[in-house]
Amino acid sequence: MNDFSAQRTTMVDCQIRPSDVTDFSIIAAMLEIPREKFVSESQAQLAYRDEDLPLGDTGGAFPRCLMEPASFARLLQLAEIQSGAIVLDIGCASGYSTAVLARLCSSVVALEEDKELAAKATRILSELEVDNAVVVTGPLINGYAKEGPFDVIFVGGSVGQIPDMLAEQIKEGGRLVAVEGTGNTGKATLFVREGKKLCKLSHFNCAVWPLPGFEEQVEFEF
Repeated sequence: MNDFSAQRTTMVDCQIRPSDVTDFSIIAAMLEIPREKFVSESQAQLAYRDEDLPLGDTGGAFPRCLMEPASFARLLQLAEIQSGAIVLDIGCASGYSTAVLARLCSSVVALEEDKELAAKATRILSELEVDNAVVVTGPLINGYAKEGPFDVIFVGGSVGQIPDMLAEQIKEGGRLVAVEGTGNTGKATLFVREGKKLCKLSHFNCAVWPLPGFEEQVEFEF
């Protein structure tokens, strides 16, 4: 029988901390949230591996995945999420990212365009009594303007560009974190809203699976 609590501790000690993640709130959340609940029963024993974990065939060009723990934690730390923040989680998949984000902020709007994944996320979050998050459905590239603007937008996969429609949903002084580029060319990138400008700063190499739709958008001009 798997001791998932021990596996969470090992994940933090061997993957998260060595990746220079020092934010205690992120570490505490990842020690608490049962990652194995967000995958199929047959995948549960793989939930804490240091790799992206495909969530089955969702019909797209690329599989939807549970992001590699270390990359996920580093992106969260880059976002500098405050306890009072309202966060948009784009591409929440089965809801793991949402559950962790909900421990860090005031409320989360979790956007997912795959209806089966959205239903699964809703069910699991309810079972875990995550009461400050709601799952909504719609195209990922559109964001969710009617609940915005947001303090933080977390994009749970790699993108080609950030579309204008999404950039406009960031509050003044707000932040968007995404991985630009695919494979070994991917860069964890921070966007910060300063008036009408969106300032961009690339940080570290980060290889995660692409999110559907973003590759076809026109790049935001700075």
